[in-house]
Amino acid sequence: MKVCIYGAGAIGGWIGVKLAQAGCDVSVVARGATLDALQTHGLRLVEQDATHEVQVRTSAAPADLGPQDLVVIAVKAPAMESVAAHIAPLIGSHTTVLTAMNGVPWWFCEGLGDAFAGRRLASVDPHGAIAAAIPVAQTVGCVVHASCFVEAPGVIRHRQGKGLILGEASGKPSERVESLVELLAQAGFDASMSRQIQRDVWFKLWGNMTMNPISAITGATTDRILSDDLVRDFVTQVMLEAKEIGARFGIAIEQEPADRHAVTLKLGAMKTSMLQDVEARKAVELDALVTSVQELGAMTGVPTPFTNALLGLARLHARTLGLYPAQSQ
Repeated sequence: MKVCIYGAGAIGGWIGVKLAQAGCDVSVVARGATLDALQTHGLRLVEQDATHEVQVRTSAAPADLGPQDLVVIAVKAPAMESVAAHIAPLIGSHTTVLTAMNGVPWWFCEGLGDAFAGRRLASVDPHGAIAAAIPVAQTVGCVVHASCFVEAPGVIRHRQGKGLILGEASGKPSERVESLVELLAQAGFDASMSRQIQRDVWFKLWGNMTMNPISAITGATTDRILSDDLVRDFVTQVMLEAKEIGARFGIAIEQEPADRHAVTLKLGAMKTSMLQDVEARKAVELDALVTSVQELGAMTGVPTPFTNALLGLARLHARTLGLYPAQSQ
């Protein structure tokens, strides 16, 4: 199988190494220091005390790599319009595009039933360019439950977790997803198929849509956020809004916010990905995690005063640091 990794960061690099070890013909779209490292040393994965190195074809130009059987997109949401502008040479009539990303994806509404299918989320695909470039019929969603980080360009360290949940963007089971799950399981992942991937996207988002921006604003780890009574109560109110939004489009969350708080506290002093981006002065994926929830609230008629407050503060903080687009005049 010809597999191209678009975004050889923490998750993309991890998936790329494992698929190469499983016998796939892996290539990578990369730029700058990552491109140089891959061409010199290959793609490397550190698991516990072992380092695995695989040789991959790599280029900054997708046209050099040609049509693939599988394209794994593992970039931060702010990069997606750029990906959409360049991905065409990788996608043939038989290509499957697997999106391994955080937050609400551009195809989210496609699996929510007739009342929502075909509706574009301006928060994550403002110009419709992503949907135009990546056919929803060829798109499979992937929710990642794992912790990895980039130790150096082209060097990925896997911390914990191997979970990958896959499902058609259309929200329906398919033989294609069954085959991908089998391939990923053979490669060493805890892969499973979702009967509606939107449920898994929303359930993961329900926890990290608050922890990420609050940590980015405050610099606090998740244990400190939830140890403050006032902040924890604020988090709870945001989650209750998101829970009601999900119920309106048919995705009920049976847990209460306190249940998720208990799970998060068990992870200890966790530094969120958005806080890491702020510290590295990288663009934050605020729209996929929070603005999209606000938009879905408006779409379903759910008032979101607490989500609005969180978004406003996080957006102002990121704009002040130059990590989020300036307000249009």
